[in-house]
Amino acid sequence: MTTDVAAFPARRPGWSAVLMSNDALMAGAVMTIVLMMIVPMPTILLDVAITLNIACTVTVLLVSMYITAPLQFSVFPSMLLLMTLFRLGISVAATRLILMNGFAGDVIQAFGQFVVGGNVVIGMVMFLVIMVIQFVVITSGAGRVAEVAARFTLDAMPGKQMSIDSELAAGFITEQAARARKRTIEQEADFYGAMDGASKFVRGDAIAALLMIVVNLVGGIVVGAVQRGLDVGTAVSTYSLLTVGDGLVSQIPALLVSTATGIIVTRSSGTGETLGSDMVVQVLGNARALTIASGLLAVLGTIPGLPKLPFYVMAATIFTGSRMVANRQAALAATKASASEAAAPPAGDKEDIIDLLDLDALELEIGFGLVSLVDGDGGNLLSRISLIRRQSAIDLGIILPTVRVRDNLRLGANEYRVLLRGAMIGSGEVFPAQLLAMNPGTGDMDIGGTPTTEPTFGLPATWILPEQRERAEIFGYTVVDPGSVIATHLTELIKRFAPEILDRQQTQRLINHLKVEHSAVVEELVPTLLTIGEVQRVLQGLLAERIPIRDLATILESIGNVARTSHDVDVLVDYARRGLAHAISQQYAGIDGHLHVLTLNPSVEASLLSAVQRVDDGPVLILAPPVVESFLRALAGEMESMASRGHQPLLVCSPQLRWPLRRLIERNFANLVLLSYREIATGYETIVEGVVEVELTSR
Repeated sequence: MTTDVAAFPARRPGWSAVLMSNDALMAGAVMTIVLMMIVPMPTILLDVAITLNIACTVTVLLVSMYITAPLQFSVFPSMLLLMTLFRLGISVAATRLILMNGFAGDVIQAFGQFVVGGNVVIGMVMFLVIMVIQFVVITSGAGRVAEVAARFTLDAMPGKQMSIDSELAAGFITEQAARARKRTIEQEADFYGAMDGASKFVRGDAIAALLMIVVNLVGGIVVGAVQRGLDVGTAVSTYSLLTVGDGLVSQIPALLVSTATGIIVTRSSGTGETLGSDMVVQVLGNARALTIASGLLAVLGTIPGLPKLPFYVMAATIFTGSRMVANRQAALAATKASASEAAAPPAGDKEDIIDLLDLDALELEIGFGLVSLVDGDGGNLLSRISLIRRQSAIDLGIILPTVRVRDNLRLGANEYRVLLRGAMIGSGEVFPAQLLAMNPGTGDMDIGGTPTTEPTFGLPATWILPEQRERAEIFGYTVVDPGSVIATHLTELIKRFAPEILDRQQTQRLINHLKVEHSAVVEELVPTLLTIGEVQRVLQGLLAERIPIRDLATILESIGNVARTSHDVDVLVDYARRGLAHAISQQYAGIDGHLHVLTLNPSVEASLLSAVQRVDDGPVLILAPPVVESFLRALAGEMESMASRGHQPLLVCSPQLRWPLRRLIERNFANLVLLSYREIATGYETIVEGVVEVELTSR
């Protein structure tokens, strides 16, 4: 017998579960606060509410000190509103009891009698001092910080998102990690925006407290003297103490909440430590500063008229602490030095000279000042290189050889260079203790730092200190760390020199891997029709124009259709590109899914086709230098116009003209993508952004 589970209705939660849920408790708390303002409360309940208010504010203050990032307490703006409403409800209930009964519970009575010693003047002064501290100092400062933080966070969002996009494109982070980091940026903007508004609650609460003090004092004296028959002196004494007690029990928790607000909005989340840990490390961790401070205190103790004992005791205490910090730092330095000596190889090890003849396919040499970027104590360059190798397999379809990282004492302390089989293909200089801020191109904005040139694309940039990062991001600069600079440069060099990185051994490895799933394709083509070397040259031709070779099965099938009649590499590459038409079209399609292209005027294309001649090295264009100059000038103008509209320059021409035209323009326009009409897949609409028109006379 089978039972259909779906035939039975789902069991609904009972009333007890609903009532005990967090949402129900929160709704009940809000309704209770509203009732406090409407329904008279017994004094015992008012005492409980006041005690609960103090407990909640102390808890919130402690939580704000123990968080390591503001978003860990993202519910604080809403909690601030509820706590302010709760505090106002208590004040309304207390005011009602003071005016009705001349008594508002034991807590308020104790604050009026014991805390201020029954002295109305002292109580009023204490209340006013607390109000000044809260309203003028903490609340005003926290509100201003929240306002500035909200504006700066919103202004810095585009730069942060561009930085995340660049790291994602370089393969340093996954798509899920990029999405999570963008979500965090959005949450930060929402949080600081909410804090900007929530800080106004505290300001309004302080103003309301002042008004309630006046109401309690004036109204209490009138009620006591007129309705209750008290003499004026007794009425003033009784209601003044109650008013002061009510003001203190209201404003002391308000002061704690204001302090928590200031701590949260001024909290830096870069260290990952609590506020107490950061203060101890950053303030009490500097032995030299502590020593100087103890000396200054000792000097102050020698001034005539000043008490010597407190200055000398404090000077001795701080000096003892500075010595303890200095001894601890020396012990840590000695431990690191011993570990480094233990890890060093013995001096007497013999080295086989023949090993010096070996060449690594890819090497990254760094100066001694950059060793911290690759060591195990916080350096992440090696892990980024691993991500680059993985991303190269996905984006290019090649198996990147192991990148050997080694130090080179002949380089400058902050220099690095990339070698391909012993030959340098790129170099640069980074500063491990600084950050690179790249100009967004919106003008020259003074952010301080040292001007430089970004090594990958030659963009204007500036080396800045970590504390200048926030200012740079506000002005729209893209700020990256030194490890990202090297990793981005290495990634671009790999794309540029991918044809040279792909050797025959790696080509054989790719074919062997393909043979497992596509044995028929491989056995028909290699080595029956083409050699490994010829397949390698075809793949290199595709990589030279940054066409991925990951779909190796399609590439081999495409060139297999023509390999029986031609072994011309240019012809084979052309057929391979036709087979990859969908991948190529998708690669260069815009955000709207269309191909935005430049075309040649029919007369210009006809003139160029008539100038194509076949030589030993393949088809070339034979044109007079003035004609070439005129054509390149016209093409450059159309490219600039297309780029200004936000599209990558892409020129489409006939298949017979694509290869010789590429040879003509590749030195001048390395970033121009050149496609033939046969390489545009079905389903992709082309939008002509410009037509190259110029008078040509071929010779």
